[in-house]
Amino acid sequence: MRDGSSDDLSALDALAAALPQGRIIVDADVMSTYVRDQALGAPFATPLAVVRPHTELEVQQTVRVCVDFGIPIVPRGGGTGLSGGANATAGCIVLALDNLDRIKEIDVDERLAVVGPGVVNNDLRQACLEHGLWYPPDPSSAAWSHIGGNVATNAGGICCVKYGVTRDYVLALRMVTGTGELVDIGRRTAKGVAGYDLVGLMVGSEGTLGIITEVTVRLLPAPSPSRTVAGYFDSLVDAGRAVSAIATVGLTPSALELIDRQCLVAVDEWKNMGVSTEANTVLLARSDTPGQEGNQEAQAILECFERAGATWAAVSTDPEEAEALFEARRLAYPAMERLGHVMTEDVCVPKMALPEMLARIEAIAQRHDTVIANVAHAGDGNLHPMLLIRHGDTDGRTRAEAAFIDIMTEALELGGTITGEHGVGLLKKGGLAHELSEAAMSLHRAVKSAMDPFGILNPGKVV
Repeated sequence: MRDGSSDDLSALDALAAALPQGRIIVDADVMSTYVRDQALGAPFATPLAVVRPHTELEVQQTVRVCVDFGIPIVPRGGGTGLSGGANATAGCIVLALDNLDRIKEIDVDERLAVVGPGVVNNDLRQACLEHGLWYPPDPSSAAWSHIGGNVATNAGGICCVKYGVTRDYVLALRMVTGTGELVDIGRRTAKGVAGYDLVGLMVGSEGTLGIITEVTVRLLPAPSPSRTVAGYFDSLVDAGRAVSAIATVGLTPSALELIDRQCLVAVDEWKNMGVSTEANTVLLARSDTPGQEGNQEAQAILECFERAGATWAAVSTDPEEAEALFEARRLAYPAMERLGHVMTEDVCVPKMALPEMLARIEAIAQRHDTVIANVAHAGDGNLHPMLLIRHGDTDGRTRAEAAFIDIMTEALELGGTITGEHGVGLLKKGGLAHELSEAAMSLHRAVKSAMDPFGILNPGKVV
C-alpha cells in the first residue's frame, strides 16, 4: 500500500468486491517477490497490491476498477524479462497472469494452438510435439518464461535465424484494453487482411497497449533430426567472420550460436562440463534440412568455419556431445551470475557487421575496465554481451552502465538496433530515443494514447 490513504483503501475494497477471495495479495513480503524482473539496475517500487486472476473476466474486472480509481497496472508473466518491463511502479497493481495457464486447444489439422498467457513456453512445445507439431520460438528462458511474456517482448531464441521470432507465429489474441473492454483481434486462417494488423502491434508492446488473456499461435511440423557443426576459434572476430561467410554463401542453419571463453570457463567451473579447455570462442551450428541436402549443408558450414580460421571444426557424430555444447550455451547466463551481478545487453546488427561489432565490444570492455562475456544468436546478428559487476566492486556498476550505453551506441552506428528480443522496458528508453526519430516517437505516443486513453497500462515503460 502506498500510504494508507482513503483512496487506496477504497480501491482495495472495490477490488475485493469485484474478485473472488484469495486473488489479492497485500502482504509486503509476498509482494516483494513480484516487484521486478531480472534486469539489473532497472528501478522498481512498492505496489498497492498484487492481483492474481484466474479468468479473463477477473482480468477485465481488475482493469475496470483501476480505470475507476486511476491506478496503474503492471502486467507480469514469469518475471524472466531483462529490461525492467515488468517492474512495479509506486502504488500500482501488479497483475500476475500465471494462473491463466491452460493449453485450451491444439488443432492438428489447422496446425495451431490456443493457450492462456501463463502457459510456460517449454510446456507448450512439449504438448505440441506429442501431436507431431512444433512451436519454434525458444528463448533461453523457455523452461520458465510464459507465452504471454514472450508475446509482450516478441521473444526469439536459438531457432530465430531460420524460423523467425514470436511475431511470426501469433495469429490471434484476446485482450483487455485500457478501457476495460475484452476484444478479439487477429484470425485463425492462413490469410487475412481485414483491418489493421493489431496483433502485430500488440506483439512486442510490453503490456503498454493491452492485457493479453489468450494467444493463438501457428505451429509447424516437428523438425527433422539435426546435424551439429562445432568450431573453435582463437578470437571473437574470427568467429564473427565465419558467421559472415555463412551468410555470404547463402546458407541458413537452423541455429548458429556463439559462446566466448569467459562464458565457457564460468560454465565449466559450475558444471564441470569440460568445454573450455581448447577454445577461446565456440560457434555452434545446426542443420535440420533432411536427407543428403542436410549433409551437404553441414559440410558447407564446416568449410565456412575452416576458411574463417577455425583452429578445430567438425560435424558432430555424437548427439549427446552436441547437446552438451548447446546446453553450455543455455547455461552461460546463470553461470556468469554466480560470479557477480550481470547486466545483459541485447543489441542486433546486420550479419555482415558482426565481426566489427564484436571487436568494438572488446574495445568497450577495455575502455571501461569491465568484464564483458559474450554469447550471441550469431546467425541473425543478435548479441547478448554480459557485463559482469563483481561482488564488492563499488565502482563496477558505474563502469558497466557506461559500457552498456556505449554498446547500444556502437550498434546503432553499424546500422543495428538497441534491442533484438528483450524489449525496451526501462533500461533502454534512452536508447530508443536515439534509434527513432522524433516523428516516429510521436507516432508511438499517439498509438499509446489511443489504446490506453487513461494512461494506466504499464506507464513509464517503452515510451
